[in-house]
This record gives sequence, structure tokens and C-alpha cells, in this order.
Amino acid sequence: MKNSPYLVTTYLAVILVALLFALPNVLPASVLERWPDALPNKPVALGLDLRGGSHLVLEVDGSELRRERSRTLADEARRMLREADTPWRGVETSERGVVVLLRSAAQQQRALDVLAALSNPVGAARKDLDITPRGEDGIELVFTAEGQHQSITRAVEQSLEVIRQRVDQVGVSEPTIQRVGADRILVQLPGLQDPAQLRALLGSTAKMSFHMLGDSSSPDGIRTLQDSEGNSYPVRNSVALSGDRLSDASAGFDQQTREPVVNFRFDRAGAREFAAITEANVGRPFAIVLDGKVLSAPVIREPITGGSGQISGNFSVQEAGTLSALLRAGALPAKLTVIEERSVGADLGSDVIQKGIYAGIGAFVLVFLFMFVLYGGWGLVANVALALNVVLTIAGMSMLGATLTLPGIAGIVLGIGLAVDANVLINERIREETLKGKAAVTAIDAGFRRAYATVMDSNVTALIATVLLFWFGSGPVRGFAITMALGIVISMFTAVSVVKVMMLSIARRRRLKTIEIRPLFGFRPVPDGTRFDFMKARFAGLGVAAVLVAASLFLLFKPGLNFGIDFRGGIQMEVSAGIPDDLSRYRTQLDGLGLGEVSLQTVGSEDRLLVRVERQPGGEAQQTAAVERLKAAVLEIDPSASFERTEVVGPKVSGELAQAGVIAVILASLAMLVYIWVRFEWPFAVGAILTLVLDVVLTLGVFAITGLDFSLTAIAALLTLVGYSVNDKVVVYDRMRENLRSLRKQPLREVIDMSINQTLTRSLYTSVTAFLAVLPLAVWGGSAVASFAVPMAAGIIIAACSSVFIAAPILLFLGDWRSRRGRSMFAPDTEADGPLPVPAGAPGSPGGVA
Repeated sequence: MKNSPYLVTTYLAVILVALLFALPNVLPASVLERWPDALPNKPVALGLDLRGGSHLVLEVDGSELRRERSRTLADEARRMLREADTPWRGVETSERGVVVLLRSAAQQQRALDVLAALSNPVGAARKDLDITPRGEDGIELVFTAEGQHQSITRAVEQSLEVIRQRVDQVGVSEPTIQRVGADRILVQLPGLQDPAQLRALLGSTAKMSFHMLGDSSSPDGIRTLQDSEGNSYPVRNSVALSGDRLSDASAGFDQQTREPVVNFRFDRAGAREFAAITEANVGRPFAIVLDGKVLSAPVIREPITGGSGQISGNFSVQEAGTLSALLRAGALPAKLTVIEERSVGADLGSDVIQKGIYAGIGAFVLVFLFMFVLYGGWGLVANVALALNVVLTIAGMSMLGATLTLPGIAGIVLGIGLAVDANVLINERIREETLKGKAAVTAIDAGFRRAYATVMDSNVTALIATVLLFWFGSGPVRGFAITMALGIVISMFTAVSVVKVMMLSIARRRRLKTIEIRPLFGFRPVPDGTRFDFMKARFAGLGVAAVLVAASLFLLFKPGLNFGIDFRGGIQMEVSAGIPDDLSRYRTQLDGLGLGEVSLQTVGSEDRLLVRVERQPGGEAQQTAAVERLKAAVLEIDPSASFERTEVVGPKVSGELAQAGVIAVILASLAMLVYIWVRFEWPFAVGAILTLVLDVVLTLGVFAITGLDFSLTAIAALLTLVGYSVNDKVVVYDRMRENLRSLRKQPLREVIDMSINQTLTRSLYTSVTAFLAVLPLAVWGGSAVASFAVPMAAGIIIAACSSVFIAAPILLFLGDWRSRRGRSMFAPDTEADGPLPVPAGAPGSPGGVA
């Protein structure tokens, strides 16, 4: 078999293009400035956890939007009925819509005809309002589901534009502002470490309007609003002049009192309207209202014809600047609530990058040395493929415009370990073909062909878990899923295609008659021709597993999982300060805030303090308010303290994340069940799923006994483990299926033992390489990835043992049960090359070595 020159050229072209896309990531900024525009010149963007910055998720307040829409609708209904000379005795508003009560039942049909003009089409066949009679003298205007959806969509789209303008006022470079889901907006601002100003900018609608005051004794069309001092005012619902007419707003100082004020100016039409209003209402009070609060309520002493005015209200300089920025940018159509907030300091981000680089280099070196020791010179070929895998993954991220996060680095590192799996499978298959007496080129071709199906099965199962992780994850966890998925797909290219071309080229250039894949020092951890009777220990294995499962379940109740704020909500801060040995002063000060349970612990080094506060009663706004109180209390203790990391997760988000995490793990398990059922048969699927449940329960026990945070990163570890666990079992199952088809008369127990012995080398090597890849993450990754790396390392050991001592015995029990009913495990082999021969050295074979 020869390498196709066209195929080799294609591979080289792919690698060259990938190198061009990956190159900007290692070039200094000074070189990139002179880099030709025709070539890729953008490095992979770093996530906020690596470069520092603020992350906020805002949600459009649908209830407030519906109430505001109801008020507007009520005003429109009054206006139209007044113009049509149709009297009414009351208009009631609610979130559902408006109810108009007429003075006469005889006017109902006329009023229906008049108010029908308020309903607008939504799509081809629906309208935004259902207008129906209510009783004999009433009319109900109810918002339809389509109308509410359209209203939310418009509010989000308008909010996106307003937010972009407001962020420009802050002057942050490279902001990320995008819609998330139906009613949420994600804002990420690199470099902005304190999101307090940003929260003030984005959490206010900045909807300013001018209203005449009414008579509190006649409440129809009147609402009571308060100012900052608690004074109440009867404000008319109808807007005398909208803040949309403002052409400019700026912070300044009152010439007499020298207090900060906000100066505003109307456009030409607004100036005319304002002049007319003040001229017609001399001697009457009017209110300047911002976001439902009265800023001031002066009496009009004379007509104001200049088209400008001033707002005073005991502002600080920063508050006056923020308010003027809000007014310049325009009003948001609805209130935005901050439901999630995270910030990372730049110093902490650089520290995380350093740890990530150390972990990545350490993982690559360990895996490189391990493969070289195992396979000598042919191990170097596999290592070239591993290096290509990393380069192509980074190039793929550059091409996709993906963002690299700390979990993303973990994904690349773990991808190195999993990519070795294909190389180990291929090398072991080639060794088997060589031991059967095949020539070098024939053995390489047959080894790749026979390993291909197994490699596909194992990678597809890992991809299933990765896709679900991306689907249900968010933020950095999605970054992990992207890098993992890229690494898995690319490993199919590097391990199967590139390595095959390299091995065939070497064999032909050196004119090798046979190919010898042997360890560097001549020692194999698993000798050829092993005949361990694993099924003899099946009852002991199941017994030990039962004890461990019982212990894990007990640990899940007591002490239980240490849920992070992702799932239980609340506040978490990492403070850099001079931390004393005795934390009593911090504990006393923070407990006195009345924020509920406050936990303190030092992390990383002695000058880092982790502060956790439970979820606050009430909505999302109460969580962010508690942050400012915490920061003020910490600064009162140590004015030099800095806040390296702040995370705030509201109750709504935490509930959604917990639900999404559980659903992701369940769906991943079901997807594995279906895939294995289709690719093999139901006994294999049942064995894999039962073992998978065991692996997950034991890993949860590791979380419970170590006290590690159970957060989104933990869900990433569980889903990755699900993929890895099934990957490990698929390889053993694939060999069992192959042997069952060729050795149909041999007892099932002997076939299972033989298959485990034949794949023992691969299972051991792959588990060790995956463990070596994760180990540096656990050692150097820091607390940010500890909840991923530590249980993942334990999970690899658990999965390797369960494949042999749990999955195989379950398959044996099911197979025996099936055979007693006259059914074989598999139909006769239908592969094109006929039944496979009995592997040499296997139990029941004529002899020799495997």
C-alpha cells in the first residue's frame, strides 16, 4: 500500500494553514503590528478569568415591562374613548392588560369598535391584543402570548443598542455585548475590575419624563411617587414631555451652592413643547421623574423658553456623571436586573495563565516521555501527532473566534491524554498483526483498519458528552467543551490519518520487512500473552463496589456535597490583604452585617481570603446590594485590601444551573445507552450504563469526602468522566464483540477473560496517560480547576477498574441469562474479510504469544 501523493499534499496543506492561524499566538505584539493583513493576525482571545474584567448577565424585567405597557395602553384607551365621545367610569390595569368599565351597557359595541384599533398584527394570523366584552358594560384588553414575546424581543434588541452606547461612555475596549436566551443580555468588559459603576449604568432604565402633579383626592389617572427623601407626590400618569426630547446632558456645578448638578438641553421640538407647558401652567408644580422616582418637583414661576434646565438632587460628583451618561445614551425600554455578576482582577488572571501554562507543559512532557518509553521511536511518531493536535486545536479556536478560558486550558490538557488513546489502540493493533507474521506495510494497514471502528466508537461517545456540556453549560464551561470537542475531532485526523502516512513513509523509506513496536528499555508493564482469570474475582469486585457505593451514598447525605454558588446562589469573594492568623476580627465584622451565614478561609497563599455569603432573601437586587456592604466592611478592616475575584449568582440563575447540570448528566447517560445499544446489543448497553452510574456515584463520593466545590466545573468533570468511562468500556466491548463473532462455540466467560487480557495493555496505558495529563492540573492548576482535576484523576482510576471488575461481570451475567433462553450474544460475523482467527496466545488458541 502506498501513500497517495494527493492525500499527502492535502494533509500538508491543512497543517500549513493551521500553523499560520496558530502562529499569531506565539508572536510578540510588536511583530503582529507589522504582520501582513492578508495573513491570519489575531491570536486566540483570552477569557475574563485569564485577563481580568467584569461579567454581568442582565435580564429584562418582564413584569415591569408588562405593567408599563398596561399603563400606556390604559392612557391610549382613555384618549381614544374621549375622542370618540364614549364615556367610561373606570380603567383598571394589571400585568395581563386593561379592563375598561363603561358608564352605559349600550356603549359596549361602540367602544369595542373604537378600541379595536389598539390591536396590532403579530405575524400572519395573530394579534398582540385580544379585545373582548366583559360582562354587560366592560371591555377586556389582554396581551396575547405572541404579543408578549414580541414586546420582550423588541425590548431586548433596543436594550442591546442602548447598552452599547452606555458602555462607550465608560471607555472600555473590546466589550462583549450579546443576547443570551429570550430575555437576557451578556456584558463582558475586559479590564474593568469593579463592576459597581457598570451596574449603575446598566441597572437603571434612565427613563426621564416630565409630569404635571394632580389632585390626590381624585385618584383616576394619578399615581403616587416618592423622592429620595421619602416625600410623596401625586403624579399624573400622562407624560407632559418625554425625556426622548433631550438633546444633551452633562454634569456640572450649581453656580450658587457649588453642588453637583445635571444640566440638560432639549431639541428644537422639545424646547417648543416645554415652553408651551410652562407658559400654560405658571404657578403650578410639575415633577421631573427618573425611573419611577421624583428627582424634583418645582413650581413653574415663569415660562421657560430657553430649551434648557437643571436637575439637582444631592448628587455626588460620580452620581451626576453617571446620570448624565445615562441621559445622553437614551432610555432603556424596560428595567434590567443583574442576575449574575463575576469579576476577576488582572493580577489574578495573569497568575491563572501562568498556572495553566505550567499545567499544560507538565502534561505534555509527562505524556511525551511515557509514550517514548512505551514505544521507543514509534512513540516519537505518536508524540508528533500529539503536538500537531495541540497546534491544530489552537488554530481551530483562532478560526472559530473562540475564547480561551481556564477550563479551556484544562480541555486542551485533557485532550492530550485522550488523544493518546487512539495512538495506543493503533500501536497495539499493529503489534498484534505483526505477531501474526504479517509484513510491515501489511501490518500497518491492517492495524489501522481494525483500530478504526474502535477509535470511532470511543471518540463518538466522548463527543456526545462534550456536545451536551456545551448545550447546557455557560461561560468558561462552554470554553472547555469547545476545546475538548476540537481536540477529539482533530485527534481523529492526527492519529488516524497523519500517523498512518508517517508510519507508511518510514516503513517504505527504510524498507522494513517487519515492524517492531517495542518499549524503549525492553520492559512491558503488561507482558504479552497474559491469562489473568478476571471473572474469577467477579463476586469480590461486585462486593467491593457495593461497599464503596454505599459509603458514597452515605457521604452524599453526611457531610453532603459542598455546593458552590453556581448552584445555591450567593456571593463569593477572593480578597488579597494582610490576613492575620486569627480571622476573628473579619468574622466579627462580617457577621455583624446581618447577611446570614458567612464562611471565611485562606486559599492559595496566606494573603488570600475567600469570603462566602449565603443567598440573600428577596430577588437578584438584594444579592448585588450585599456585595457593596461586604466590600465596605472588608475595606474598613484593611483599607489596602483588593478584591481579586467577585462572583454573585442570584436565586433564579442558581436554580437554572442546578437543573441544567442534572439534565445534562442524565441526557449524556441516556445518549450513551442508545449509542451502545445501536452499535452493540442491549446487554452491552445495560452493562455500560450500570457501570456508568457506579462511576458517577463514586466520583460524587470523592467530592463529598474532599469537600471540593460542586459547581459548573464539577459538572464538566462528571460529563467528561461519563465520556471517558464509556470510551474505556467501548474498547473492551469492541474486542469482546469481535471475539464473540469469531469464537461462537467458546464459553462466554473465556471469551470475556480473553478480551480483557487482549485489551489490558491499551486500558492500562490509556488510563495512565490520561491520569498523567490531569495530574499537573491538580498540582499546578490552583483552586480554580481543583474541582475538575482532582475528581477527574480519581474518576480515571475508578473507570479503569469498573471496566474490568464491574462492566464485564454484568455482561457475563446477562449473557448467561440470555444463553439459557437459547439466544446467542451475536449473530454470525458478516465482515467482508470473514471470521477473525483466534488471536495467538489467547485461552483456547493453539499457543504462541499475543
